[in-house]
Formats: sequence, C-alpha cells, structure tokens
Amino acid sequence: MRTWTRAVPVTAGALVLALALTGCDGGGKKGHKSGSDSDHSSSSSSSSGGSGSSKEKTSYRLGQTSPTQKSDDDETKGATFTVTPTKVQTGTKADMANSGLKKDEKDEPKVPVYVWSTLNHKSGKPMELGDMDDDLVVRTDQGQRTRALIVIMGEAKWPNCPAMDRDKKLSPGQSEKICTAFLVPEGQKAEAVEINRGYSKKPLEWRATS
Repeated sequence: MRTWTRAVPVTAGALVLALALTGCDGGGKKGHKSGSDSDHSSSSSSSSGGSGSSKEKTSYRLGQTSPTQKSDDDETKGATFTVTPTKVQTGTKADMANSGLKKDEKDEPKVPVYVWSTLNHKSGKPMELGDMDDDLVVRTDQGQRTRALIVIMGEAKWPNCPAMDRDKKLSPGQSEKICTAFLVPEGQKAEAVEINRGYSKKPLEWRATS
C-alpha cells in the first residue's frame, strides 16, 4: 500500500487510513473521522447532471457565504450552518518537506493546498467543526478532486495553517475561522474549492482566485 508516513508510528497508521480511500468519487457524505479521499472525477463535479434547478446559484467568489447547509449526521440531524471560503493557496515542496510527513518512495510527490474558511452555526444542536467542514473538496487545474487530509493522532505542521480542533462544538450563533490542508499531486494547482452535496446535486464552487 502506498502511504504517507510520519516519525510517530501511530500517526503513520492514521495517514494510511486517510489515503486508502483514494479513488472514491466522494458522492455521499462521510463521517469526519473516516479520513480523506481524492478522485479524478471532474465528470462528477460541476459538469455532470445534478438534479437541482438550473437556476440555482452554484458558483461563488471567495468571501461569499454558502447557502445554508443541513447536517445529516444522526446526532445533529437538521442542524444548519454556512461555510465561507475566504482564501485558497497552493503550497510548496518545502512546505511538504517541513510538515513532519514523509513520502513512501513508490508514491507520487504531493504538495499541500490550504483553504481558509469561516464556519457559522445557524440553528439546531451544537455541531463539531469536523462535521461542518467535512464536505470541502479541492479541485485542481487538472481536474483532480481531493478531500481534506485528516490526521487521527498527532498532527502535520503547515506554515500559517494551524491544525483545528475537529471535535470543538459550535452552538447556534457561533462561528469559527479555520484552515484546512489538502494534498494534491506536485505540479498541480488548486483551481477551486467545492462543497460536495452528493450525487443528486452539483457541488457549490469557489474559484481559487477571487
């Protein structure tokens, strides 16, 4: 298995889980502790046939707030929140080298992409930050779509992108500014950040430059 590893063995196991899902097309919602995945399904993003209204707005500028999203988690079902991506930046090989992660020799080189967002809890039961950003996806300029990297134990270190407390809960009226890291193949750049809404709806999209 091709994996990203780290000096702390238990963290290496967490990263194995995160990358083992590569190749899934990310159609349905996933629990925030399930890891991260990437896919090459530009056809399953804005170009494919979602069943939503053709008049529905799905493209936004960075800094614009998403429509209200609903939780479908069993514990918080019906709670609502919004996501406001504010900045997207592709990192460097140096960022990767200094992250505390090291690459399996058989794996392709990766670089990080950083997405800064504001999560705003609107109504319903308190929600964990990890549930509110669970459907964020980065799409690259070559059409690859990737979910956020999640380290179950320990943490990777990124410049100006501190790890968030995914278990922290927000109550209605509370908001939190976060930074989320994604890994994409070296040589590709972030083209957009998306909110995945399953197979039946087109994702919401924010271009990487405002």
